[in-house]
Amino acid sequence: MLNDIKGLHHVTSMAADAQQNNDFFTKTLGLRRVKKTVNFDAPDVYHLYYGDETGSAGTVMTYFPFPHIRRGRPGTGEVSETLFSVPQGSLDYWKDRFAAQGAGVLGQEERFGERRLRFQGPDGDGFALVEVADDPRAPWTGGPVPADQGVHGFRGVSLRLRDAGATAELLRFMGYQEVERQGGITRFAIDGNGADVIDVETLAVAGPAAQGAGSVHHVAFAVENREAQLRVRRALMDTGYNVTPVIDRDYFWAIYFRTPGGVLFEIATNEPGFDRDEDTAHLGQALKLPVQHAHLRPRLEQMLPEIRD
Repeated sequence: MLNDIKGLHHVTSMAADAQQNNDFFTKTLGLRRVKKTVNFDAPDVYHLYYGDETGSAGTVMTYFPFPHIRRGRPGTGEVSETLFSVPQGSLDYWKDRFAAQGAGVLGQEERFGERRLRFQGPDGDGFALVEVADDPRAPWTGGPVPADQGVHGFRGVSLRLRDAGATAELLRFMGYQEVERQGGITRFAIDGNGADVIDVETLAVAGPAAQGAGSVHHVAFAVENREAQLRVRRALMDTGYNVTPVIDRDYFWAIYFRTPGGVLFEIATNEPGFDRDEDTAHLGQALKLPVQHAHLRPRLEQMLPEIRD
């Protein structure tokens, strides 16, 4: 069993419109945009990062806004919901806020003893706010949401799978423990950075998901540094997983592998962080380009849509 994984690092999804995406996460959810850069493989598309003040591991939601992308189709083999941690007693505030902002609220429920408010992002993205007692992580206080109601970071993610057996075995190997079952959902948890739970829902008769706007592209797990990442990579490969080489993503190093249930997992380092090329006070303001795309700056600054703060 691995002992280097510290919870989630980030969740990366796809969107159809950069401005709409930016407004939802900064103005409706009250997160901070901590980086404005481009997709490494498609530099004519933004890569936008939202999180807490510094973009701490376990708080960062990231997006590729592809113009004119089709809407994703929900199904199995995907991350069905991303769960955010909010203070206990804050759901009434969020219901009122979502109503005022025109966000799509799907309903309130209790799962695993936690009150949660399910809602949708602008592309039909599946989210839930989960009331968590005594989450020590500080919310971003520079946005429109009061600190005592704000998002602390991720609580975790929910996976929707046709058969959960092999993925459950993988999660145990990664250091997660099964803690509870409720209906067709099994919760796995780790003592990590606060973004500590993975809920696995089994829907044996559902069709496969089709990725598009509103779909999660991959979910990343946090390790402290490159040494820990290499240990995890060796262990996964020894277990039979096809893991990519280490890739420099400027703000972290990454490796990727496909899970038995079809979800793409990433292992990302906590180093060097989002302040490597911007000071903390100005995170997310300037367009930052990977060195291999720096020569494209004049063209990209003309063709990428303006994002108004």
